[in-house]
Order: sequence, then C-alpha cells, then structure tokens
Amino acid sequence: MACGLGLLAAPAWAADDGTTGEAVTLPRVTVTAPDLPEQGRDGLQVKRTRIGKSEQDLRDVPQSISIVTERLIDDRNLDTLKQALTQTAGITFLAAEGGEEDIRLRGFSLQATGDIFIDGMRDPAFYDRDAFNWDRLELLRGSASMLFGRGSTGGAANQVTKQAYLMDGSQVDLTLGSHAYRRIVGDVNVVTGEDAALRLNAMATTADSDGAGNRLDKRGLAGNFRWGIGHKDEFGVSLYRLENRNGMNYGLPWISPSATSAATERTMISTLDPNAYYGMASDRNHGTATTATFDHRHRFDANTALKTSVRRGVYTRDQRASTVRLCQQTTNATTGVVTNPGCPTVVPTLDTFSDATVFTRGTQLKIQDLDTLHAQSDFTTRFEALGLTHEWVSGIDLAREEKVVYAASTPAGIDLSKPRTTAGTPDDGAWIDEDARVLRRASGFVNHNIGVYAQDLVTVADGWKLLAGLRHDRMKGDHEQIAATGVVTRYQQAIGEFSQRLGAIWQPSARHSLHASWGSSFNTSGDSYSYNALSANTAPEQSINTEIGARIDSEDRMFTTRIALFRSVKLNERNTDPDTAATALLLSGKRHAAGLDMDINGRLTKDWDVYLSYMWIPDAKVDVAAPTATTFGNRAGDRPGLTPKHSGAVWSSWQLTRDWRVGTGVNFRSKSTPADQQAASAITSPGYGTLELMTEVAIEPDTFIVKANLANVTNKLYGASLYRGHVVPGAGRTLQVTGTVKF
Repeated sequence: MACGLGLLAAPAWAADDGTTGEAVTLPRVTVTAPDLPEQGRDGLQVKRTRIGKSEQDLRDVPQSISIVTERLIDDRNLDTLKQALTQTAGITFLAAEGGEEDIRLRGFSLQATGDIFIDGMRDPAFYDRDAFNWDRLELLRGSASMLFGRGSTGGAANQVTKQAYLMDGSQVDLTLGSHAYRRIVGDVNVVTGEDAALRLNAMATTADSDGAGNRLDKRGLAGNFRWGIGHKDEFGVSLYRLENRNGMNYGLPWISPSATSAATERTMISTLDPNAYYGMASDRNHGTATTATFDHRHRFDANTALKTSVRRGVYTRDQRASTVRLCQQTTNATTGVVTNPGCPTVVPTLDTFSDATVFTRGTQLKIQDLDTLHAQSDFTTRFEALGLTHEWVSGIDLAREEKVVYAASTPAGIDLSKPRTTAGTPDDGAWIDEDARVLRRASGFVNHNIGVYAQDLVTVADGWKLLAGLRHDRMKGDHEQIAATGVVTRYQQAIGEFSQRLGAIWQPSARHSLHASWGSSFNTSGDSYSYNALSANTAPEQSINTEIGARIDSEDRMFTTRIALFRSVKLNERNTDPDTAATALLLSGKRHAAGLDMDINGRLTKDWDVYLSYMWIPDAKVDVAAPTATTFGNRAGDRPGLTPKHSGAVWSSWQLTRDWRVGTGVNFRSKSTPADQQAASAITSPGYGTLELMTEVAIEPDTFIVKANLANVTNKLYGASLYRGHVVPGAGRTLQVTGTVKF
C-alpha cells in the first residue's frame, strides 16, 4: 500500500464563495499530518467506522467497536457472516429450534431480525449471508437502540458493502479445497465518466461439505453504480441477489457422560468426526435475498450533509431439516403401545456409545417469505455555538416489514417418514421427496415502524467531548394465525419507546482517547415477527449498558489497542406466568454480565501484522429467574447460557520476503451452556481452541498470488451452536488453496 501527502483538487461543491477562478499565487504552506491513513484492505487496522448514522473516527465513539477488515476476511477465507463474527470476542450462537441462529454478544441477543445491518440499514431476514460483497464487517458492542431502534441489547453488526470508486481495477479469486470445495469470486470496477463508476461483484460456490456436513451451492451478484462522486449531489444505486441451495446439518443430540452421571448431566458426543452427517440427503436450506437500494447525499458545505437511502428487500426461505436424536424404546403404561421397538430400552451413554448406536431423524421445517421497505434520512453538521464545537447528527427512519410463514402437511397415501440410521453409517444417502409436502399459509405479520433521533457530540474544552443522544420509536405490529381449519386469530400491538445514549471522551493527545458511556435498549415481543395471546400484551424488555474504555495508538500510529470494562443488565426479561389465567407474559427476569474486552490490531513492524480480539466475563449471573421450576432457561444464581468466561480470536502474519507471507491464528471459547435448557438440566459444551495456518506466495507481485489455508488443523470436534436438544458442530479440518489474479 502506498501512502503520502500531496495537493488535491478541491471538489466542485467546495467552491461556493462566488470566486471567478483567476490564478492566485499562494504563500508556501507546511503541513504536518496529524495521523497516518488507515491500512484499509491491505491491513488489519481501521481508524474510521460507518456503523453509526455517519462515518466518523473510531476515537470519537464512546463505545467498543470491533472491525473485521477485508484483509482479515481474505487471509482467513471467511465466506459467511458466522465465520466473520467468530473472529470477534464474546460471540456465541444459539442453534434455535427453527434452525435459525440467534447470535449472542456478551451473553445477550444480537438478533438476525433486528441487529444485522447493511450499510447502516436494517437487514432483517434469516438467510446465509455471504461475504463476497463486503468491504468489512463492523461490530458495535452494547446498546445501540438510540441509533437503530428495537433490538440491540448485545450490539449491532454492520456489513459494509463494496462501493464503486474512480479507478479501473479488477480481481478474480478461485478457491479449491477439501470436500470438493470450489469458489470463484469476481470484483470489477469500471470508471464510466468523470464523476461516475460502476462496480460488479459476483460469486459462485459449491462443495460436498463445508467441513461440518453442510452441502454448499450458492450464487451471488451485486452491482453498485455511483455518479456525482465528490460533487455537491452524489447518487448511488445498488442491486443485490443471493441464491442459496445449501444442505442443512441440524446437529447432534447431547449425551450423558456415563451410567453413573447425574440424570440431568449432558455433554457432546466427542468420539465423532466433525464432518459426520446424520441428516437426510434430501434435507435442505434454500433461500434467496434480493435487494435494491437508492442513495442520495447532498452536501450543503464541507461540514453539512443530508443523506437519504431507500431499500426494498424480498427474501425467501425453505428449510427442511432432520432432528437427529438418540433412539430409545418406550412403552405406554396405559395402552401398552411400544414406540421405536427396534431401539434399546436404555439410552446409550458416552462410555457405551459405538458405531451401532441408533439415531432417529425427525422433521423440522421453516418455510417463509419476507418483504421489506426501509427508508431513512440522516442530517449531519459541524458548527460553532456558544463558544463550543458541535457535531450534530439527526434523522428519521421508516420501515414496513411483512412476513408470511407456511405450514406443511403430508398428502394421504404418501410416506414421508424418515428411516433411522446408526453412528457408524454417516452420509447414508437416505432421501425422501420433500416437495411432496403440501404448503398452506399459517401466519402473517406486518410491522410498521417510525423512528426519530438526534445526537450531539460537543467539544467542551481542549481534549474533552460530551455526547448525548435521544431516539423515539413508534412500532405497530399486526399478526394473524391461521389454523388448518381456516379459522383466523388476530393479535395487535402498538409500542412507543425512548432510547438514550450518553458518553464522555477525553483525548489528551492525538494517540489517546478515553471514554465512558451509558446507553439503553429495548426488545419487543414481536422481534421474531409473531405474537400469541400473551406476548401481544407484553411490554418491551429493557436493558442498560455501561462502559469505560480507551483507544491507544502506537507512536507511529500503525498499531492500535482498544480496551474496555463493561456491564450489561437486562432489567425485565420475559418469562411465562404460572397463573393459567394470565393475559400477558411476566417481565420478571433480571440478569447481568460484566467483564473486559479488548482488541489489538495493526502492524507491529512493517512486515508483521497482528489482530487479537479477547473477552473475559468473570461476572455473569441470572439475578431473578422465571417463577416456575419447569421453565426453559437458567435458574436464579446460574451463569447465563452462551456466556463463556473466555473467548476470542488471534491472527498474525509475517512478510518473510518480498514474495512470501505466512500466517497463523487461533479461535477459542471456554466451556458454555445452552441459554434455553431445562432449568434443572446440566448441559455443558466443552471449551475449545482451533488452530489455522496460512501461506501465501506472490508469483507475480500485485498481479498473481497463490494462498493456502489449513483450518482446524487438529480436526477438533467442538460445539459451534448450542440448543437444549442438540449441538451443531463446527467445521473440521479443511484445506483450501486460492489463486488471485488482479488486472
């Protein structure tokens, strides 16, 4: 990467003073750069973020932000959102009942329907997000409701997409790997005019397995056209299409360690290969995501701008999964009917588990459509008032989200029962005709939301800044449940909520920034686009996040350390009321998590890149639990599920010679439990660490590069996603070789 100082032509919008443009002799000016530019796609250090409502310096954000750069994405061959998020500390995954993954950050929800964004706009659908069109992934830790509205208890993840720029350039990456993995990604940028450019990104990926038993077959195409670049009025149009026709690994059952273990104790079946697959060959996870986005930015002057964005999204999901369970023979005490007569009467334990152990395969379907329309307008300005410098951001956003869920039934005379299998016969090829199922509309949800907000960052003294923000959301949800008989039951809910954000920043030098912050967030009962008779009458959950932290740059500004102490509290968690006459869920629960997180990223030397993300949560507890002992969830005094004490990722690469670079990294999590297990259960997923190696050779520097990645070197079996009934293993050992051509 080349960097330097030079004279830049002023953009057209900057010349508003009525001058005629005559030649003028200017005095010589000596400029001292206050900072070096960020390393961008060529490094691991980033100094600016787009996760808020405007682009801003990270040192001016009084809250922890972790960024997975394009360099890290490329170095570690990160293809999906899940893979990228595991590079950041504190992230865990709940393998929810429907197959979707509920992301957890610091032990609190980071919901796919409310906390995932694309270029600052909500991306609320369930689908396997691919990284082929990313510039970076940004993760804001803690409350973000003041910026984005509902959700955001754990934080928010922002996918920053690749944008057209005023320079011709093209790149093609071809990757071949284990399990017949094949992936090709193309990135082409073409300048189409003095102030206009077009960028196209395309992807195709196929594999017999992703290393965890999931077949891959996906295609993606993204286009971005910008014009008026650098002018007073700048426009952009983006189109995106992703098609997934992947397989579906619903996971493995928990197992008792031994016959002498406590009746409620469960752990992983640790003797299996990570790539062993026991679902049906006909299981699938198909889906599409189609979006169209229009952007307009009007610059009033160098300090003031208004950006307006509108996005239409259409998403489909067709998931047909098999619930794999240990087979047990049972006899009804009243009727004498025997269930699963071909199975043992005693469920095997880990010490008796063998290739002959029998698994059953149940059915789990999730078929739904989502149609969205989002619009937002954000005004940013910098001005002086009462002797103080203000950086003001305010705006409005509107949303309409409509979801339809389908139920499936089996026509008379068609057998769609799934055969049993054994532990010794993974990938047995068993198949049923999933398309023979008959679908009907089972429920529908329409959500309307309007949010208005304002935030001011005020420089009150040399090196001191104060931040205050306030937002109000008005949400109206309409839900209908449709029985098989055609009877329709309707539920409605209207919510009005305020969210606040306060912060203080002390910047004693250009290299140091210390902060303290406080923020609130809320979650509604309709976050998953559904209501029932109780949830429709339940007010939102409320959460508070507090944090103190610092960002410190090295002397040469090429290396940054971020560290923070945090405390997150959910004040009124939803629970089931044991009173059968209840008309709403109880907001009776309370829990908290407190600890330290840190990031280290950048260049220790000109040839040594380092990235570290680490979180330590020594204090996490359910303060008040549900009032019934049979409720799914942790008991009072328990450590909340999906809140490991230690978690993180490390990556380091060295430029050994001009043409040869090597790298190594580790991802790790200490032991954890499901967040939704039966209150009396004792399910534990062991801690783990996975090792990765990389080597890269520049055959023709800046033109042709070959890179090899060996992931999970020891073929470690570990729990990547946890649920009370099963655990979804992470990918086993995989080898991938990538050739990159730039032209």
